[in-house]
Amino acid sequence: MALQVSLLGPMGRIGSAPERRFLGLFLPHWPTDYLKRRDANLKAPLALYERIKGGLRLAAIDAEGMRLGLRQGMNLADARALVQSLTVLELDRPLLEAGFADFADWHSNLSPLVSVLADSAPYGDLMLDITGVSHLFGGEAAMLRLALTRLRALNYSVAGAIAPTIGAAWAVSHFARSQVLPLAALESGLDVLPVHALRLDEKQVATLVQMGLDNIGQLRNRPRKPLQARFGASLLTRLDQAYGLIEERMAPRLPMVEHAVERRFADPIALLDDVLAATHDLAVKLACHLEQHGLGAQSFHLFLYRVDHKVMTLSLNASRLTRDPAHITGLFRHRAQRLQGEYDAGFGIDMVRLAVSSTDRLDAEQKGAFAAPSGLEDIDRLLDRLGSRLGSEAVLRSQSIASHVPERAARLVPAVAMAAENPVEPPPLMRPLRLLPQPEPVMVNAEVPDGLPGSMVWRRQVYRLVKAAGPERIGAEWWRSGQRLALVPEEKPDKDPQSSQPIPYIADLPLFDPEAGTRDYYVVEDEEGRRFWLFRLGLYGGEILPSWYLHGFFP
Repeated sequence: MALQVSLLGPMGRIGSAPERRFLGLFLPHWPTDYLKRRDANLKAPLALYERIKGGLRLAAIDAEGMRLGLRQGMNLADARALVQSLTVLELDRPLLEAGFADFADWHSNLSPLVSVLADSAPYGDLMLDITGVSHLFGGEAAMLRLALTRLRALNYSVAGAIAPTIGAAWAVSHFARSQVLPLAALESGLDVLPVHALRLDEKQVATLVQMGLDNIGQLRNRPRKPLQARFGASLLTRLDQAYGLIEERMAPRLPMVEHAVERRFADPIALLDDVLAATHDLAVKLACHLEQHGLGAQSFHLFLYRVDHKVMTLSLNASRLTRDPAHITGLFRHRAQRLQGEYDAGFGIDMVRLAVSSTDRLDAEQKGAFAAPSGLEDIDRLLDRLGSRLGSEAVLRSQSIASHVPERAARLVPAVAMAAENPVEPPPLMRPLRLLPQPEPVMVNAEVPDGLPGSMVWRRQVYRLVKAAGPERIGAEWWRSGQRLALVPEEKPDKDPQSSQPIPYIADLPLFDPEAGTRDYYVVEDEEGRRFWLFRLGLYGGEILPSWYLHGFFP
């Protein structure tokens, strides 16, 4: 059933390449071609219109409409008068953008790094980083031919180019024939193209044409300082990016992967069990590959490429570094059971790719015959299974915070995220198993100033306390109070002579009173053996009398 199995190295490339290579694809009639594929009843010529400045104007035209003389921006009434058989629809930008995003993801079966270039429009331009992967398709020329042929077989109008820079690939695909541009021919290939090929705005292009600068070569030979003074830095940036003097980065749509394995099928598969079986086989191959490099991974991504040019992506995280194929397959099986109702293979899946990210060193471990397992690995695997089935946000752990105030000393975080960090050990203090969401006021009888509590009234019920221990004093956190310490000098700086507003100064804040927020905690026990955690807020002798609160319960 398997047609081909490929193994991609770090970042989808094997080894290191001396130069980067980019494949640019330009689909000038994407909106109309896409809609005609969705609805076979739509006939050419087809045009899409939208409301621009109160009028209805053409926003997209198919190839047949362009041949008949229609142009973008033409009034809808004039277009209908020119072409009697014209089919018109209102432009639906969200639909087209979502469709082109899925279309871009499908091209990750050529390269894992695919980006949508939205310089001129949010759809129509694709850029693939093919550095180090073209040999999998028989070379750059064969790869370009494959990309163009399969799109033209789907009735898409397309042009493409391979070049050393993103700007050059975009320029050649738009304004020259489809070709592979080597690094040695970069300058000669770009110099003859019009200035429109630099992805400039319409105002800049119009001004350059008025100056007699029709092609990029003429612009490149002009002094740079006058150009920057007149057009700004954006023109020189686009020029340097096209020639490779400034690096231009892509924004890949799919998660960045460091290692990946894939399998192509001669006959598409559709059953979820077949997908999981293929995932297990890929996990075994990926584990061997990671073991050879001494690596483990925490993030795993499964890409399912459908025959109808869509990609389903499934990503999950592990609590610790792993390369165990059984554990990886089990995580995807649990996640698939959770999403079984949303699984849709369409007309079948012709390729499956398993990729990893967040890799780190993981050396082989020699286990002794009489070694007693600590159980930590089993707990992490349990958390992984729960997280993959219920969702990472549903499996939480408590994390210690650098604060002595009990309600701030811990927080709930996803168990997977906490396992990836270095845990902070809580201080060895006696704390109740259960804290109230908010401390509740109580009435307490105790000797003044620091006597132990003798009785307590909570929620209209009297508790006679027979045992008590304390106090444990916890001071207020002055940095959270919005107040200043007494050691700040009182003299204020002069006003800013350039402004009538006074300079903000910390001495304008009220003085911090440490006694107002001081807590004295007591552990008390009543006649029936119930243990409570009380605290007194404030100290006797101040302007405000202290108050008592119940904060938690001991088992």
